[in-house]
Amino acid sequence: YITKPFNPRELVARVKAVLRRYQATAGGAKAISVGDVEIDVARHEVRVGGKVVELRPKEFDLLVAMARQPGTVFDRERLLSLVWGYDYYGETRTVDVHIAWLREKLNGAKAQIQTVWGVGYKLVTVEKADEHVS
Repeated sequence: YITKPFNPRELVARVKAVLRRYQATAGGAKAISVGDVEIDVARHEVRVGGKVVELRPKEFDLLVAMARQPGTVFDRERLLSLVWGYDYYGETRTVDVHIAWLREKLNGAKAQIQTVWGVGYKLVTVEKADEHVS
């Protein structure tokens, strides 16, 4: 939905965003592994060390977005557009809350979410599962 009058560039940006999301879901229905975290996108299932971890839908989408490009730093705005969609107009701090919930649920995993101060977050593999990462 676009209100009139609209900028043609906005229309093009929205179409590209929809196509990007479509291609990501159509071509991304395979398993992703980062450290000891295994994500089965088709089943909407996450396993840490072989044990199933229950995630909320947005937590799952957030983890998948970061796991598709491990080690890449994502700022809040990029995560909002990838997970919540292009039209999300809420508070960017919702990403921080969902990251905190994910960290709790992935506690002890070899794949952890690290904060890159002043930039955003990245999903990395650590050697020790009990290593504390903020």
